[in-house]
Amino acid sequence: MKSICTGTQDLIRRFAVTDAARHDGAQLPALLNPDAFDSRVWADSAYRSKATEEAIAAASRRSMVHFRKQKGRPMPGPHQRANRARSAVRSAVEHVFAEQKQRMALFIRTIGLGRATVKIGIANLAYNFRRLIWLEGRTAPV
Repeated sequence: MKSICTGTQDLIRRFAVTDAARHDGAQLPALLNPDAFDSRVWADSAYRSKATEEAIAAASRRSMVHFRKQKGRPMPGPHQRANRARSAVRSAVEHVFAEQKQRMALFIRTIGLGRATVKIGIANLAYNFRRLIWLEGRTAPV
């Protein structure tokens, strides 16, 4: 299982690798970048908890984490609209996961967390190289 932190150009800035028994939400404080220009933190509802909200506030960031629906009740309208607006931005991170899983055929089947971390780190580096080549191709020549 892994969590990633992307910048404004969808380059992977930070990542955390854990075993499958760990909850994604516990990784958020380690991924908060103090040097990030954007003060907002985008994540899906798996990351919403009191502890992560406190960690985001302690890092002087604004939480843009999706709201959870209460069990057996419909989601309130304002939360539904907020989640819809947040999904447009957060989908950039999901595209990184899709790129690695589908096009790069990333499937982790290693023994040991160290080897898995290296494999994911190399995949992240390869993704950043591909993304950088695409970004450089878009810019006007000087």
